[in-house]
Amino acid sequence: MAIKNKELPALKIGEHQPKYPIIQGGMGIMVSGPRLATAVAAAGGIGTIASVGLAASSDDFDLSLGPKEISGRNQQILARYVKEAKEASNGGVIAVNCMCALSDYEDLVRTSCEAGADVIISGAGLPLKLPQLAEGHPNTALVPIVSSVKAAGLILNRWLKHYSRIPDAFVVETPNTAGGHLGARNEDEALDGKFSLREVVPALVKYIRDLGLNIPVIAAGGIWDASDIDDAIEMGASGVQMGTRFAATEEGDASDRFKEAYVEATDKDVVLLKSPCGLPGRAIMSPLLERYFSNTLEKMSCRAGCLSHCICKLQHETFCIADALVSAYRGDWENGLFFCGTNVSKVKSIMKVKELMQELVADFRLPEPSLEPAR
Repeated sequence: MAIKNKELPALKIGEHQPKYPIIQGGMGIMVSGPRLATAVAAAGGIGTIASVGLAASSDDFDLSLGPKEISGRNQQILARYVKEAKEASNGGVIAVNCMCALSDYEDLVRTSCEAGADVIISGAGLPLKLPQLAEGHPNTALVPIVSSVKAAGLILNRWLKHYSRIPDAFVVETPNTAGGHLGARNEDEALDGKFSLREVVPALVKYIRDLGLNIPVIAAGGIWDASDIDDAIEMGASGVQMGTRFAATEEGDASDRFKEAYVEATDKDVVLLKSPCGLPGRAIMSPLLERYFSNTLEKMSCRAGCLSHCICKLQHETFCIADALVSAYRGDWENGLFFCGTNVSKVKSIMKVKELMQELVADFRLPEPSLEPAR
C-alpha cells in the first residue's frame, strides 16, 4: 500500500490527545452508548456517547413517560455513562455528541461538562452559544460540526466576539456520504459536490491558516479504511471521524438486529429522507420508510418532545423520530429508523473495536513522541 509507514498526525483537541487521530461518531439512540465509546477510547481513539435518548437503555423506559420525565432520566443516565466510560477506558478520551436541535440541548451540554466529558461535539445546527453553556469547565474541549467554510466562519466570529475563544477543533461532515442527520437544507444540497470533503476540508484549513490560528480540522462522512484516512490527511485534515464502521462492531450498544441490518444492506437500500426535524437524513430502506415514502404511514403523534422543531409535533406529519430510533436500537425491523452512511453496503461482518482500530492504523506509523519535559 502506498501509505506504508506514513506518519499519522497527532490530533490534539484542547488538552486531550488520543493515541490515534480517529474519532468514533456520535450515533443515537444508543447506537453509540457507553460500551462502544469505552471500547474506542481504550483502543486509542476518541469514543463518543450520543446524548440523545439514553433513557431508552433503561428496562422500564417507555415514551409514554412524557418529555419532562424522559429529559430528566436522560441527564441522569448521561452523567453516569460519561463517568463510567472515563473510568473503564483507563484514561482514554471520552466525548459527548450534543445535537443543537434537541429541546434539552443546553441541559445535556451542561450535564456532560459536569460529568467530566473531555470533549463536546455539537452539530445538527450551529452551536453558537456552546462556550456559554460550557462556562466553568475549561478542561472540556468544544468542537462544532460544520459542512462549509461559511458555517465555520459564523461560529468562529461569534465565539471570538462574545466569548473571546475559538473552537478546539472543527469536524467537517459532508452530507454527500455521512449517515444520520445531515448538514444540508434539502436533498439537492445534501448531494451537492461543493460540500464534499475534497472541497471543504482544504478550504477550511486554508481559511484557518490565513487567520493565523491553529485549529485542527477533522474529516467526517464516508471514511471507511486506511486509504480514506490517508486521503483526509493529504487534504490537510488532522484526523477523521467515523460512524458506520463503529456501529457495526461487537461493542456497539445497539441490538444485534440493528447490526444485521447493516450487514444485509446493499447500495440500493440507502436512501435520503426528510427527517421530522426538517433536515435531510440518510438511512437504510426499512418497512417504516417504505410506508413513509408510499404515504401509507399510520398517523402518529409526537411522543417524546425531543426536538425543538418537529414536523410530527407541529404538523402531525412524517413519524415520531424518537419512537423510530428507539425501535431501531431495540431491533424492531418493521418500525425502526436505521440511520447509516453510504458505505454501509461494505459491512460484511461484525468486528471487535480493537481489531477495527488495528486494521485502520496498521500501515501508518505513530508520530515521534514529544521531547518537551513533563509539566
